[in-house]
Amino acid sequence: MSAIDKVAWICLRDGKVLGARSRGKDRFYLPGGKREAGESDAQCLTREIREELAVELRPDSIAYLATFQAQAHGHADGVLVRMICYAAEPVGEPSAAGEIEEWQWLGYADKHRASVVDGLVFDWLQERGALT
Repeated sequence: MSAIDKVAWICLRDGKVLGARSRGKDRFYLPGGKREAGESDAQCLTREIREELAVELRPDSIAYLATFQAQAHGHADGVLVRMICYAAEPVGEPSAAGEIEEWQWLGYADKHRASVVDGLVFDWLQERGALT
């Protein structure tokens, strides 16, 4: 089995989580991405969010939340994605940038619009009363 290693940002507002959809994709994902050589999780997260949503993250606010693993959407069976999730305070409001076509605030009823691993995050957030 192979695994895709991803760092993701869980950004909550008014009981909804920020989701982003890349051009040509049919699902929403938590913003974030793969590490470049030598990057820490915080460096990767900061770079990816800047590239995808044109937002800076306050470095002192980055905090580990949880790690999730599931079948990678759009990949062959057995290819897993391991997603290490962080909270962080943004500076400014998001806007679609780079490969991102759109972003939305998603509630629990939108879980079917997200990837499998993100669906696990939706369940986790909902169980904690953070997602409506």
